[in-house]
Amino acid sequence: MLLVVPFEELKGRLGEVWSSAPWERVAPMLAPVHEQLVRLLEPRAGLRWLDVATGTGSVARLAARQGAEVVGVDLAPGLVATARRLAAEEDLEIVFEVGDAEALPVEEASFDVVSSSMGVIFAPDHAAVADELARVTKPGGRVGFTAWREGACFQQVTRKYAPPLEPGQGDSLDWAREEYAQRLLGDAFELVFAEGDAPMIGRSGEAIFQLLVESAGPMKARAETMPPELFQQFHTDFVNLFEQHRHGNTVSVPGPYLTILGQRH
Repeated sequence: MLLVVPFEELKGRLGEVWSSAPWERVAPMLAPVHEQLVRLLEPRAGLRWLDVATGTGSVARLAARQGAEVVGVDLAPGLVATARRLAAEEDLEIVFEVGDAEALPVEEASFDVVSSSMGVIFAPDHAAVADELARVTKPGGRVGFTAWREGACFQQVTRKYAPPLEPGQGDSLDWAREEYAQRLLGDAFELVFAEGDAPMIGRSGEAIFQLLVESAGPMKARAETMPPELFQQFHTDFVNLFEQHRHGNTVSVPGPYLTILGQRH
């Protein structure tokens, strides 16, 4: 008998966690990822563009500046509110909605381009995400999303201290394996892959740690719920990792990632 795992409680918690901190302070650190993804998807006037797990809308704004007609969807109401504010500050006409990557609130075959920067990979039901990407992309349309390679940036520390995955929950790292993406998406898309690197750079490991604890919802939640002794060890391990990658006045930890690109059959 097939076990169907509902992740509604988990997704509700994630929406609250991501809404709890000003992610727009961290998003610029991912600018190389956003810029490469948008460049590869070639925005232009008239394209209907959906950005899934849009966060505070960095990719959506890049595409809209090039004339694309953009809709952004994210699970976290707080991030959507910030995305709307930042787009309005630029007079960009982008529609932002609260929505689930596993059940997108848009019509079938309604977008020329569907993107996601380090977003859909964290949805717990990978098969549902793959089905939705195929459902909403027009025939001949394109999909593009990014996935961190194993060990990128601070993963070797954060994953050591992360809670275990729930039964049936997909691991985000699986999306960075070409054969895995091919298995889930290959029937609907002709796939190609591109390598990228987005090192996490700052003046010190301590400065980056404090930024993330204050501005990244999951790190903030971890700081608030870990026992003090465990959190102190986590803090020390994180800072030490970055200081091992010091170059003069800055620290820079490599951030290798994979871009998955597909054209809809």
